[in-house]
Amino acid sequence: MVKIRSGMTADGKIVSWDFKVYAAGDWGSVTFYDIPNQRTTAVPVTGIAWQKMDTAGDLHPFNVGPWRMPGVNTSTFARESHMDVLASKAGVDPVEFRMRHLSDKRMRRVLEAAVKQFDWKPTRAPSNQGIGIACGTWYKTCVATVVQVKVDKSTGKVQVERVATAVDAGIIVNPEGARQQVEGCVSMGLGYALSEEVRFSNGEILDKNFDTYEIPRFSTMPKIEVVLVDNPELAPDGIAEPPAITMGAAIANAIYDATGARLFQLPMTPDRVKAALKQS
Repeated sequence: MVKIRSGMTADGKIVSWDFKVYAAGDWGSVTFYDIPNQRTTAVPVTGIAWQKMDTAGDLHPFNVGPWRMPGVNTSTFARESHMDVLASKAGVDPVEFRMRHLSDKRMRRVLEAAVKQFDWKPTRAPSNQGIGIACGTWYKTCVATVVQVKVDKSTGKVQVERVATAVDAGIIVNPEGARQQVEGCVSMGLGYALSEEVRFSNGEILDKNFDTYEIPRFSTMPKIEVVLVDNPELAPDGIAEPPAITMGAAIANAIYDATGARLFQLPMTPDRVKAALKQS
């Protein structure tokens, strides 16, 4: 769980940022945006063995194990969703709003590359187009992702139609292998964003097989466009995990752009989408 409190001036400049992440560690929690007054706090749950990552202690009675980008997915989803909320309140295009708060040259470059590949048209959300963006960084890798979604308001089903992801992971040694890793991250990101959830009640796991724990299928896969931003000034760095971290927020922001409904919990299942639509 993440709680964010922020403040911005009347002309849309963020001046304060208080970010608290609970029970997910501090991975990727410090923002890369230019905010003069910021504080980041990682609040552990008593009993969690963070070093061994093999027990959840007082959080819940089940063992947990490795997962692609744990913690960073959580912080990125929260931060990039919140950035879109602020952009909307300021009446500013989401890309322009991020650029106003970015002096990091690498992050600016991947953001520019992603929106160029997608042919982003500046607008204020919600625009009814179903397009969203998110940025993220982990290891020394920078990622920006643009997605386009179609939302069935009667069923709550979200179909991701197109994804454009730009990645700067230093020198790209094997371009084809790198593209495959990005495509794999996009695929896995669809799962954690839209369908993959383990529910439990009174000590019993309710989702025990793939009939209810639904992973992405061929029919749900979007068109994926990968932009590898080669950076010969840096040694090769992680590319097998970072592109996954932006998927949740990019899809959530796209859903908001399509419907005006904001979702704050993953996965964004049809029931949660319908509930958000009803509330909005």
